[in-house]
Amino acid sequence: MLDNAPGRSLPAGISRGENNRDFFQTCRDAEIASEITIQPVRRYRGLIDAAIIFSDILVIPQAMGMRVEMLEGKGPHFPEPLRNPEDLQTVLDYKVDVLKELDWAFKAITMTRIKLDGEVPLFGFCGGPWTLMVYMTEGGGSRLFRFAKQWINMYPELSHKLLQKITDVAVEFLSQQVVAGAQILQVFESWGGELSSVDFDEFSLPYLRQIAERVPKRLQELGIMEQIPMIVFAKGSWYALDKLCCSGFDVVSLDWSWDPREAVKINKNRVTLQGNLDPGVMYGSKEVITKKVKQMIEAFGGGKSRYIVNFGHGTHPFMDPDVIKFFLEECHRIGSK
Repeated sequence: MLDNAPGRSLPAGISRGENNRDFFQTCRDAEIASEITIQPVRRYRGLIDAAIIFSDILVIPQAMGMRVEMLEGKGPHFPEPLRNPEDLQTVLDYKVDVLKELDWAFKAITMTRIKLDGEVPLFGFCGGPWTLMVYMTEGGGSRLFRFAKQWINMYPELSHKLLQKITDVAVEFLSQQVVAGAQILQVFESWGGELSSVDFDEFSLPYLRQIAERVPKRLQELGIMEQIPMIVFAKGSWYALDKLCCSGFDVVSLDWSWDPREAVKINKNRVTLQGNLDPGVMYGSKEVITKKVKQMIEAFGGGKSRYIVNFGHGTHPFMDPDVIKFFLEECHRIGSK
């Protein structure tokens, strides 16, 4: 069992930007980021099977020269989003030194790996290329996705150039995370479901496949011969599961909209499936949580197929940590039967 956003929901002040640090300042402080990563492992000792480094998917746009702020109550904000071809050229021409620009991320991973001392494996991650393009063009989160859709429909060739640039940086970033100590990698295509099936095949899937194919090759170039498991999470991309199951990733993570039985049929045991409890269940009673956990585990095969228990997305800051503990305990109890 692992949580997509460890530490962000725990009550300790360190996870809420103490000492007047903003979110990205907290990410860039290796000691603080490491401590936040380990918080849930300590709190739920023996119940969580992995830790995921405290960071954010938007560090790649930052490494590409874009300014990103995290506004209180509003989320990520790009003061100068990509809105026309002239804006794009600046980003495409920017020479990204991943080791230099994201040095703090690698330090945090190494520090955390040492602190974990083998207790649980450590996840590294990045955002999917399409998802990062959405943020870079919209200037933040969106409901209409006006500018991202405008880009792929008005400037498809330039969109592909941007997606390729993001992919190149993502491959290097993921690979260097492994060098720093990450043992598993996950790619979050959080806005995948905002694309039509046809557009997903053109503007998301090829770049996800590139990442799955190129990271192992890059790792070999860096002297790492062991196989590093890779997970893809394309939220809302219900039409793409069959393709994702043969995209080169070892695990496909599912959001809560999926019927697990249907997902198992489509997968045909090609990859491990991960998911997919609605995090909102944590607002229910213990009886409801037990019922939903049992339904989920049984629907995924009851331990007879390759499966990782997980939420269908991350936890919320309003959730009671003791309720999450009960959920984890029930996962172990029911899953071990």
